[in-house]
Parts: sequence; structure tokens; C-alpha cells
Amino acid sequence: MKSKIYCDSAEIKIIKNFVNKKIVKGFTTNPSLMRKAGATNYKDYSKKVIKITENKPVSLEVFADNFIDMREQALKINKWGKNVFVKIPIINSKGQLTTRVIKQLNKEGIKLNITAVYTAKQTKEILKNINKKTKVIISIFAGRAADAGHDPVPEILESIKMKKNFKNVKILWASVREPYNYTQACQLGCDIITVPPNIIEKIEKFGKSFNLLTKETVKAFLVDSKRSKFEI
Repeated sequence: MKSKIYCDSAEIKIIKNFVNKKIVKGFTTNPSLMRKAGATNYKDYSKKVIKITENKPVSLEVFADNFIDMREQALKINKWGKNVFVKIPIINSKGQLTTRVIKQLNKEGIKLNITAVYTAKQTKEILKNINKKTKVIISIFAGRAADAGHDPVPEILESIKMKKNFKNVKILWASVREPYNYTQACQLGCDIITVPPNIIEKIEKFGKSFNLLTKETVKAFLVDSKRSKFEI
């Protein structure tokens, strides 16, 4: 099974360049990416992103921290486009589960991307609070888990196992660190993987043999030694 690649960026120029790539099936953003891209008006900037994505799925995140405001923001974001998935974090900054909000929004037929998920236990809580009709993406932050010294694979495998009876639920490998993560996601059976633009470009070049890689590496060392006029 091949995981669908979603481009993880809020840069208008990058989205324009990647929207027509066959390898890219959707887009994901978050408040941090929006800030990095220079967005000052969240609504206006998000609508530009939605327009550019040409009906490919695009995830836009709420940034409220209390449940009432979180729900209100989600309802507004949902109205911005038919291809929008509203991103809801699994907990707020106080560590409180957002499953009540998730349940309400899911019941109202709003497509959700539940983000900042790290464990199968959190996946279980999500599945307990959703129906089997409305589309839901569960984003498991594999890269950040690995950065902290944790193996994300068991959590992803258990999450995939638990959601088997939910045809409306997709498991997403998030926070990619290297091109090989795509291969791992495919092997595990992840439905989606979010990938930064520079890594997507590397994935597009997959297929080089070990022999070719060896030659390219040695040639690079040789070229640099000659440029530096090294002598021994």
C-alpha cells in the first residue's frame, strides 16, 4: 500500500509549485507554518491557500485553547471550503482531552484532522467519540516522538489495527524527518504522510541503486578535494 503524500507547508509560492505534482494529494498547515509564511490575517491567508489547492484536501488548524472557542473557530473554518479538514489538537495546552469538541463536530458532519497525537491510547479515545461516516484523519507525530527517543512504530501499528472497522478514518504519519519515512509509512500501512517540500523532491528521485550512490558519493569527495587543491 502506498501512503498518499500531503505537502506540509503554508507558503503560497510553494503550494502553487506543488499543487500540480501528481505525487501530492493534499496539503497540511498549522499556526506555526502560517506564521513562518508571513500570514497576518489568518482567515484571508487561509482562503488564499484553499483557492490555490484546487479542491485537494487541505487541513487548517484552530488555535483557541478553550473548548467553546475551539468549536466556534472550527465551525467558521469549515465554511471556508468544501476541501477543508479542520485540525483539532487531541489536547489543549492544559492537557485536557478535546474529545468532547471532536464528538460534537464529528456529529455535525465536519471533516476533522486530529493533530498532535502520539499514542495508540489517544487514538482509542478519538475512535470512542466519532461516528463511522464523517471523514477523520488522525495525525500521529512520528518524527517528534523519535526526536524524543521513542519508537513511534508500535503506536502507529496499534492505531491502524484499532481503526480497521472505521472506513472513514485515515492514519497519517506526521512530522517527517527524512525521505525514508515515506517508505516506512507505506510499509506500515499509513493512509497518508505529511511531507515538507524539500523532502518531497527527494522522494521523487527514489530508485537509485547502491552502486550508483557509491559512485556519486566518491565523485563528490573527489571534486571537493580538487577544488580545495588538497595535497598530502
